[in-house]
Amino acid sequence: MQQPFKEEFHMDKDITHKTILVVEDDDSIGSLLVDALSQETSYTTILVTDGLQALRVMSSIKPCLVITDYLLPHMDGLELCDRVRSMTETADVPTILMSAHMPEKEVRKRDLVSLPKPFELDDLLDKIESLMERSA
Repeated sequence: MQQPFKEEFHMDKDITHKTILVVEDDDSIGSLLVDALSQETSYTTILVTDGLQALRVMSSIKPCLVITDYLLPHMDGLELCDRVRSMTETADVPTILMSAHMPEKEVRKRDLVSLPKPFELDDLLDKIESLMERSA
C-alpha cells in the first residue's frame, strides 16, 4: 500500500519496520516501483520525488530500506545515502541506488548496493530480500 507524501508526515511507528522509502523523480518509474512492491512484497511503500522530501520523511519514521535514484533534484542519490548514513537514527538503514549512469567508483567507495537501469523486477526483489535478510 502506497502512502502519499505529505509535508507533515506521520505514520504509526509499529509499521515503520515494514516500510520501504522509494525516492524517484520520474513519476512513471516511481509508480511502477510502488505498484510492483505492493504486489510482490508485504512492505508498505512511501514514494517521494527528491532527497529533501526523503529526509523529511525519515525525520518522522525509520524505513527498513531506501531505494533511490541517483539523478534527483536538490541532491543526488549519493548525497542522500551519505546523509542517511550520517544520521544516528538511520545509519543502519540499507539503501539501493538505481541509475542508468551509475558512478561505479563512488558506489564502490561507499560500499553501496547498486542496481543499473533498466533492470528486471526480479533483480530488484532479490536485492531487497538479500538486504532484509542481512538486516534482520
